[in-house]
Amino acid sequence: MRLIQRSGAEVEIMSGDELRLPGGELEYAVLFSVCELSEASVRQVHRKVGKARGLAYTTIAKVLERLHAKELIGRERKGISLIYCARVDRKVVELARARASLSKLFASDIRPAMATLVEAIESLDSSLIDELERAVAVHRGKPNGP
Repeated sequence: MRLIQRSGAEVEIMSGDELRLPGGELEYAVLFSVCELSEASVRQVHRKVGKARGLAYTTIAKVLERLHAKELIGRERKGISLIYCARVDRKVVELARARASLSKLFASDIRPAMATLVEAIESLDSSLIDELERAVAVHRGKPNGP
């Protein structure tokens, strides 16, 4: 965990190991909108996420409360409004989410899942296979590749 300054107050920023991930796509959308805005009121998040999805203001307020309970966002009262700020970087959340998804994917028989992953990567961009090979080599301690 590290501390950063936001609006004159210190905010603790969580690392990926401490995360309780959002519980669904709406929680991710709300969290990422708070990350993007740096600081946001319920109204601002509702404008950005809720209106486009036809959601009530109170729904967004409840999602913000859930994210606060999971300690993914902090909050501070400013006048009559609560202002929310992210306690975790979006990239950290995305990496933790990817790890969780891959853990589920690879939980059973890993070889078919691994082969499918390689095929999917290659179908997106064949040069990514070379990049994957270099990343594996670096991970194994061979910085210049195989």
